[in-house]
Amino acid sequence: MNAAPDTLASTFDRLFTTLGQARADFTPQLSLQETGTITNVSTGIAMVSGLPGVGFEELLKFPGGVRGIAFNVDEDQIGVVLLGDYAELQAGDEVERTGRVMDVAVGDALIGRVIDPLGRPIDGNGPIAASERLPIERPAVAIMDRAPVTVPLQTGLKVVDALIPIGRGQRELIVGDRQTGKTAIALDTILNQRGKDVLCIYCAIGQRASAVAKGVATLREKGAMEYTIVVVTEGNDPPGLAFIAPYAATSIAEHFMEQGRDVLIVYDDLTQHARAYRELSLLLRRPPGREAFPGDIFYIHSRLLERSTHLSEERGGGSLTALPIIETEAQNISAYIPTNLISITDGQIYLSPSLFELGVLPAVDVGKSVSRVGGKAQRSTYRAVAGDLKLAYAQFEELETFARFGARLDADTRKTIEHGRRIRACLKQPEFSPVAVPAQISVLLALTANLFDPVPLEKMTEAENAVQLAAADIPAEVCARFETAAKLSDEDRKTITDIARQALLAFVPKTTEAK
Repeated sequence: MNAAPDTLASTFDRLFTTLGQARADFTPQLSLQETGTITNVSTGIAMVSGLPGVGFEELLKFPGGVRGIAFNVDEDQIGVVLLGDYAELQAGDEVERTGRVMDVAVGDALIGRVIDPLGRPIDGNGPIAASERLPIERPAVAIMDRAPVTVPLQTGLKVVDALIPIGRGQRELIVGDRQTGKTAIALDTILNQRGKDVLCIYCAIGQRASAVAKGVATLREKGAMEYTIVVVTEGNDPPGLAFIAPYAATSIAEHFMEQGRDVLIVYDDLTQHARAYRELSLLLRRPPGREAFPGDIFYIHSRLLERSTHLSEERGGGSLTALPIIETEAQNISAYIPTNLISITDGQIYLSPSLFELGVLPAVDVGKSVSRVGGKAQRSTYRAVAGDLKLAYAQFEELETFARFGARLDADTRKTIEHGRRIRACLKQPEFSPVAVPAQISVLLALTANLFDPVPLEKMTEAENAVQLAAADIPAEVCARFETAAKLSDEDRKTITDIARQALLAFVPKTTEAK
């Protein structure tokens, strides 16, 4: 009966001995921690005092898990850009230094996910297990580590691939008024990368939540989320999040580029990014310049877009292609932010509201659009047909304007106008329906051979679809040459033209056929 109390007593003795030993062995670890105090909180920013050792762009920790970036480092106080819900913050709250700059999670675990610029998932699919992190601000690749742009990035859009080609490693601006189809072109390009081993990153900056949800739903429905990462800041997020979003997305893209992969990144759009930076700068009492933008507004976009490049073989040969989007007002492409970005990028795709209203979709104005690099990366097959096409289309647009005056036109002029109308009809394309390379080549060759000229305009859509379907009959060895630098031989050209001519027989009126 006395055994149980004895056992209990011995257990307690051992426990006390162990605790005493642990207490004797314990050495307190002291860590130096620098804390400051909030002096003022405003919309998206906070003023902090008492952190003399803080560095520029250092990450600071606020109560409630809110983070901030030290932006203005003055002698007596620090201007901090807040990256979270600041409603609960108030003057007198403590602020801690973290000793590191803002970084973001990178790696394969992010593929297929929708995240915010801090790397937090917002798609409801659980946490992201990423072991590696990179700073959001990184120096651009040195010139000697870059290689020329030589490989095309097919968008699946006939008007872009033929007349304004884009190469892997290029920066091509998409510019136009609101609601002219800028995002649609970017999403079409992402959809066309399916099966082409190109990783895509879509960065939505300050967009409406409904618009972002619609875009993500389209990517998911078409199976594009398998190779896409979506980085989102919504319109009601703090301006600090909108400012860091493109830099965070670019660091995620660079991680894959440095592994030797080809990456496409879409910034939608940098107008919102510039406005967020203007808002932060004015709140931090920085001197305003033109249109109230701060003096370094050019630099924030140049240091972002210079990170897009094609790496040399020694660095792995990866590439980062950027499609920044910019919104104009009343077709004014000579405004401050659009001209800045046009001078930074390697060309622009200009979307015209006039063409959009006429139902010419995508509403690309070929005359105002240019690609300064992609022509060197364009396949020789495209190059052989695109030159004649661009010239014929430019002549048509000029003559069409002239014909509106009601002048009498000779037969050659009428023929040029009719041919141009068929080029415009063939360059139209429904949303989210990219066209494969063989089908594009078939249509473009049929256009340059004037095979569509006898087809009535109202039947052009059906006729073009027939030519695209007939492209499946092109011999495999000819299709293989489309993907190489080899020029299209006369025999190959005749084979494709004959297939297209056969497909168009059903759409040519009998009288024309007889002639």
